[in-house]
Amino acid sequence: MKRREFIKNTVAGTAGLSLLGLPGLGMAASCPIKLTILHTNDQHSRIEPFPNDGRKYGGMGGMARRASLVKQIRAQEPNVLLLDAGDIWQGTPYFNFFGGEVEFKLMTQMGYDAATLGNHDFDNGLEGLQKQLPHAGFPFIIANYDFTGTILEGKFNPYKVFVKQGVRVGVFGLGIQLKGLVADNHIGNTKYLDPVATANKMVKTLREEEKVDLVICLSHLGYAYETDKISDRKLAQQVSGIDLIIGGHTHTFLDEPERITHPSGHETLVNQVGWSGINLGRIDFTFDIKKKTKTATTASVLPLNNSVRIS
Repeated sequence: MKRREFIKNTVAGTAGLSLLGLPGLGMAASCPIKLTILHTNDQHSRIEPFPNDGRKYGGMGGMARRASLVKQIRAQEPNVLLLDAGDIWQGTPYFNFFGGEVEFKLMTQMGYDAATLGNHDFDNGLEGLQKQLPHAGFPFIIANYDFTGTILEGKFNPYKVFVKQGVRVGVFGLGIQLKGLVADNHIGNTKYLDPVATANKMVKTLREEEKVDLVICLSHLGYAYETDKISDRKLAQQVSGIDLIIGGHTHTFLDEPERITHPSGHETLVNQVGWSGINLGRIDFTFDIKKKTKTATTASVLPLNNSVRIS
């Protein structure tokens, strides 16, 4: 589908790395299994590419390009997960006019497997988020927001387990402190839970109860701060057992994932790929059944420019 047709159809609908231990894999396969993680963050309602008018990132981005690249990778790789780390909304007239429906519908067409919530995903309040959820054909995963007593109670799960060729992948979500970033009347009685304590609980549940082979955190905490504020880097340093943190919020461009080793010896990869859908992140893991190991074999940042052919 051409880019304009891809967008037009959706708008019409609106108007109408070496890491040891494989506890759950068992004898799922006798040869190495490859898992491809594709990820985005802070899309900020950037449906079209940036205008190619000499500005920084001019001509880059665009959901139709992303859809084409994801389709191409899925045709090449047997086991793909497509994930987002929040702030899907806010930033262009598409959100102002359609309230997030376009973004959710396009992500559904792309086959996103899961996303977490960013602070800007509350810009239309709990009511605005509730209204658009039916247009999202993928789950939102968030472990440290307690929506008890609000209209969003029971709408989200703290984690989800995906099974790819016998490999069990546990994904959980963490959001940033909303107070001070979002108006009080937009979050109501939503409670913010400590992300470190929540992450420890999630790792324990996923490792011990769900018997997963890989733990991924979709985080909207932010990559790093000069203050003591919790960030992805601090999370990796304080919580053992997370294999990959896919981050957002700070719009950080990383050329490759940062490797952070917890005092226990567990290594966590931390990655983030900027903002506005300029890039698509990719990390490939290889699971060796016989040796009972998993390795992050490749990591790349895939720019969405005019070299991506829209199909």
